[in-house]
Amino acid sequence: MPSIHDNPAPPKADPRAALLRDPNFRWLTSGSALTMLGDQFTLIALPWLVLQMTGDTLVLGTVLALMSVPRALFILIGGALVDRYSPKEVLMLTKYINLVLLALLSGLVLTGTLTLWMVYALSLAIGLATAFSIPAGTSLMPHVVPRAQLQAANGIALGLRQLAMFLGPLLAGLLIVLFGDGSGGSTADAKANATGIGLAFALNALSFGISAWTLAKVQTLAAAAPSHHAPAPAPVPQAVLASVAQGLVHFWRDRELRTCFLYWSAIALFIMGPIHIAIPVLASSTPALGAAAFGTMLGAHGAGTLAGMVASGMFPRLRVGSLGLTILVFDAVIGLLFIPMGMINAVWQGAALMLAIGLLGGFMQVRVFTWIQQRVPPALIGRAMSLFMFIFMGLAPISAAVTGWLMKSITLTQLFAASGGTLVVLVALAFVLTPLRQVTDAPAAAR
Repeated sequence: MPSIHDNPAPPKADPRAALLRDPNFRWLTSGSALTMLGDQFTLIALPWLVLQMTGDTLVLGTVLALMSVPRALFILIGGALVDRYSPKEVLMLTKYINLVLLALLSGLVLTGTLTLWMVYALSLAIGLATAFSIPAGTSLMPHVVPRAQLQAANGIALGLRQLAMFLGPLLAGLLIVLFGDGSGGSTADAKANATGIGLAFALNALSFGISAWTLAKVQTLAAAAPSHHAPAPAPVPQAVLASVAQGLVHFWRDRELRTCFLYWSAIALFIMGPIHIAIPVLASSTPALGAAAFGTMLGAHGAGTLAGMVASGMFPRLRVGSLGLTILVFDAVIGLLFIPMGMINAVWQGAALMLAIGLLGGFMQVRVFTWIQQRVPPALIGRAMSLFMFIFMGLAPISAAVTGWLMKSITLTQLFAASGGTLVVLVALAFVLTPLRQVTDAPAAAR
């Protein structure tokens, strides 16, 4: 029997070449990338719209909370519904819902009839829709491509997603500047000058419409496989909360999944919040940096992440021993790179550190996505991906709030050093006290 440390044998043919010849994969990835590009327009336009309407950061925080809190609260339920029905069905429904919501928001902006309560209501609805679209979107790939091609497929799809996240804000900002950002000397002038913001929402709505059409072209593996037998009777549906509980129990009983999910939860609580808060504060409080430097550092991180995802697809067998040991080694290096961030005094220093951090993180993101999708039974993929996303979307904001309070009593240099050092300590504890270093991405049948 193969050892637990054995790696899966490489496919005989280049999986990327086979993927690019697969029309289902092309339809799926092109639609997903287009939707992600459109989402960046809303992520830029909505905060700008709120600030132009009210000039109140508290209102802006409320709008963002109305989008993020329901998403975190309902994403596990979304995963259960994805497993009950199908990722494609749930994703298609959310695309139509988002199309209607964003088209309505665009029309209200362009006609000058938008009021604050409408912004609140639409933000809440968009947040609820994403609680179901995220687990559906992250669960669909294993239903479209064969297992042997999953890592290459995730590398391409996540790379296109990262590219869209990099280009989208630039294009959205250019659109708003060219066609109007809602600024004006009076309320009437501001409404008349909000064409760019309205068009940004319209383009996002259009992206959902086109991606719904491309998704309709996608044929899943189950639908494409010919069947010569009578279909098996459908299982009796569970209550949604019971389905969520069933998934959590399964993940807890799987030692490797439990170990990884607990490890990632610790990282989200102790590391992600300081990172999200400290980097913008660093750029704004350091005289030699500023807003342009902040953008440069984020751009470097995005470029590094994209390069890491590409490298993961090009070198699918590259790892340090097992998958789990590779995760620990990469995270330890990331922690060491964060420690000097609080001492930088030039843009190139921050950009170089963020580039390296993004490269390591992007490389592992593809591996982790693929491992989860291959590890869990197909009937539980939606719940597994929703739990993974909940860890970072639900726990990281809590960490960010605590970090904001801590920064009243510690310096920025201390915060970066503590965050990086904490990550290194978490890695050391996980290496010594948990079986994480033994986690392998070998197929279940080979272990």
